[in-house]
Amino acid sequence: MSVEEKLLEDLKQAMKARDELVLGVLRMLKSQLMNEKTKKGGQKELTDETVLQVFTSYAKKLKDAREQFENGGRTEMAEQHAREIEVVERYLPEQADEDEIREVIEQVVESQAADSPEQMGRVMGVVMLELKGRVDGKVVSRMVRERLAQS
Repeated sequence: MSVEEKLLEDLKQAMKARDELVLGVLRMLKSQLMNEKTKKGGQKELTDETVLQVFTSYAKKLKDAREQFENGGRTEMAEQHAREIEVVERYLPEQADEDEIREVIEQVVESQAADSPEQMGRVMGVVMLELKGRVDGKVVSRMVRERLAQS
């Protein structure tokens, strides 16, 4: 079963269960997929990889909004967004932990012979490809910067 098919099945279940939070998030995800299909010239099917990219992008938007609400003292909205993020994350691959990210960064730094912060872009590109969809770019950027500063 594709990710998109699973989304549609879960949408039906949320309707039956009258789970408004999950239903709202799943409808938004479905809408995001429809927008992506329109961008792709009306494709009938999206690959699972594209679907996951759309979901990851939406999760990032929710996380950014949650952060803004927290900074603005709107805890109830921040909590709402946190619950929505949990729903979206059901469809995303498990996120890499910091140890795994460090390990990949070390491998890339060695293979690229990177020894200065000027080579950060090259290292970031390879690390992000290795961990595609499983990491937040901000976290990787911080960790790569720290690693290259040690060189």
